[in-house]
Amino acid sequence: MTQYLHTMIRVSDPDATVAFFALLGLEEVRRIDNEAGRFTLIFLAAEADKAIGERRVEVELTYNWPPADGSAAEVYTGGRNFGHLAYRVDDIYATCQRFADAGVTINRPPRDGHMAFVKTPDGISIELLQARAPLAPAEPWASMPNTGTW
Repeated sequence: MTQYLHTMIRVSDPDATVAFFALLGLEEVRRIDNEAGRFTLIFLAAEADKAIGERRVEVELTYNWPPADGSAAEVYTGGRNFGHLAYRVDDIYATCQRFADAGVTINRPPRDGHMAFVKTPDGISIELLQARAPLAPAEPWASMPNTGTW
């Protein structure tokens, strides 16, 4: 038997990343601080995922603490080589507006009422997909250009 557990992404600012995912409706479900290994694991899940118990789908944020010797912390680049995480949302326009209101760039606006992309503070692409049928095209999304990459 194979069972999907989680997707792990490395983060440089756990608080900013948890706040980012909160805009999507994910909440912290558990946290592990490992003093010996100098890392923190933060597991996030959406309400619907939490409802299925131990089989829930999670995102694991891994924060590697700065070295004890005071040298520079790791910097993560190349989020694009990871690919993206995808989430189905009830209202893609409302979701994108929530991100925009929080200062998040909508890299690929939902011009088609179906799909959009945003990025986490560490540059990980997040695909947003409209649940059920696409919404009718609406402004400001219908004429909004792409920004950057996704």
